[in-house]
Amino acid sequence: MAAEKGSAFLLKVGDGATPVAFRTVAGLRTTQMSINGDAVAITSKDSGGWRELLSGAGVRSVSVSAAGIFMGSAAEARVKASALAGVIDDYRLSFESGETITGRFLVTRLDYAGDVNGERSYTLALESSGAVVHA
Repeated sequence: MAAEKGSAFLLKVGDGATPVAFRTVAGLRTTQMSINGDAVAITSKDSGGWRELLSGAGVRSVSVSAAGIFMGSAAEARVKASALAGVIDDYRLSFESGETITGRFLVTRLDYAGDVNGERSYTLALESSGAVVHA
């Protein structure tokens, strides 16, 4: 497996149309994804003292965090509007290999910061709602 560039790890937001077209959220310097799953234990007397887990059970979720420089793009405006309205929107993570992760996410945090002589930056956090598709 070849190493992949971090610059090719992109966060995209849907445009609200049907079918959904995705636009890259501009200016991101860092993007991080975590896949979370809760285990359901099915350990019994027959387990021989070892914990057993039920495959496919429990609650799975995907968390995304990103940070970057504010560019004023249409995609950034859509993320901000979703955050202010508290609505769930379509997002896609794409990787250099062409692999994607697509699903509906809620913006759970959107922070802006800026120095007098520096650029305006932002950080955001997304939490999945419903199934996330890996392709």
